[in-house]
Amino acid sequence: MHQPITGVSASSCSQYLELQKDQAMMKTMSGGNCTLNVPAKNSYRMVVLGASKVGKSSIVSRFLNGRFEDQYTPTIEDFHRKVYNIRGDMYQLDILDTSGNHPFPAMRRLSILTGDVFVLVFSLDNRESFDEVKRLQKQILEVKSCLKNKTKESADLPMVICGNKSDHSEIFRKVRSDEGENLVSSDENCAYFEVSAKKNTNVDEMFYVLFSMAKLPHEMSPSLHRKISIQYGDPFQTKPFRMRRVKDMDAYGMISPFARRPSVNSDLKYIKSKVLREGQSREREKCTIQ
Repeated sequence: MHQPITGVSASSCSQYLELQKDQAMMKTMSGGNCTLNVPAKNSYRMVVLGASKVGKSSIVSRFLNGRFEDQYTPTIEDFHRKVYNIRGDMYQLDILDTSGNHPFPAMRRLSILTGDVFVLVFSLDNRESFDEVKRLQKQILEVKSCLKNKTKESADLPMVICGNKSDHSEIFRKVRSDEGENLVSSDENCAYFEVSAKKNTNVDEMFYVLFSMAKLPHEMSPSLHRKISIQYGDPFQTKPFRMRRVKDMDAYGMISPFARRPSVNSDLKYIKSKVLREGQSREREKCTIQ
């Protein structure tokens, strides 16, 4: 039987419990008979931003599948999830591949608020896309600074700025290397790379540095873990491994084919909880059901 809850109203507690449920759902990946619960502290969201046609989705495809798609398809917003078992610890990386057109500014702001690590992409043969990255970098710093002030957090903001299409001839280049390097020169948590998603040049190195800045295992980089398909999900379970070919691996990862983006409502609740957590931690601790 539920006992009276002290220190907080019943309606506030109900909202809090609903938020806890939503957050728990955000940290769970289900695929077939394989259900994986990842600790909240090991769950991260990577947000990929940039103008249209600069190769954001191609970089994400390289990261997830090691493939490059020649055919261009405009992105509205794509959501991917990859789960890792690294030396026995579970990690989850959600990847939000955003639209280059930004038809909904409020959604872009929400994406920034919920992001933990950022990849800003421009095309080396497009000056306007470079200017857009400069605007995005400024917006991210402003939005995150506002949130940090409200939550009293002191976390760093890992970010990489990458100039894509480095495989193009120098005669097509519109942005000099030193211009990109200047964007990150004053921030130790921001790095600059010139990459080619088509040729797979510097892509792995870029993610390695990003995860290092975020203090995440470097095995999350594309080439440093064994990739496992969904039908071989057993090695992620706590029960003994069933497959000899993976049981001795220190790091392996699996893409969830059934991942769905958390709802806007869940994201808003998540941000609200971060803001309210400061100064209300004692009240929240009292919100328990005996």
